[in-house]
Amino acid sequence: MQGEQYARAAEALRNGDLDAAGLPPGERLLLEFAGTIARAAHRVTDDQVEGLRRAGWTDEQIAEAAYVAALFSLFVRLADTFGIEPPAIYEPTGIPGAISRG
Repeated sequence: MQGEQYARAAEALRNGDLDAAGLPPGERLLLEFAGTIARAAHRVTDDQVEGLRRAGWTDEQIAEAAYVAALFSLFVRLADTFGIEPPAIYEPTGIPGAISRG
């Protein structure tokens, strides 16, 4: 999702608002899955994975989403550990709402 026509969806995702992003159901399920991994990976359920399959995602795509979500969690934890903050130029409109959510 790139370009001006996706600006509203990108801003909604940046702020963690899946409702406002207007995503197709399958993509939303995949992002919810990634969010579960990022917040509490032990809460991923067989039903959640089966829902992704029913939405058309292959096992390979589901696994790749799991790997990416886990790696991003690792990167965030390492950055937090070492106090690494992105340069302000990367966040011109401030800290994303998704980061400040509990």
